[in-house]
Amino acid sequence: MIRFILYALLIWFLYNLVFRFIIPVYKTTRQMKKKFREMHEQMRQEQFQGHDQQAAQKSPTVASGEDYIDFEEIK
Repeated sequence: MIRFILYALLIWFLYNLVFRFIIPVYKTTRQMKKKFREMHEQMRQEQFQGHDQQAAQKSPTVASGEDYIDFEEIK
């Protein structure tokens, strides 16, 4: 009789351990890994787009005469 109660308690404990601790932790870690991958990919895309924009801004531009500002040196 005591053996049956001990087995029942052991099964109950293992059931609670698996379904209330191990499975939720597994799901949470899987979701976090997915979010980190998405965030990393988004940052890579933003960085790649930033390089394209910087390259476009660094392209040589033709300066017109109106852009020149004359200044005098003050001593």
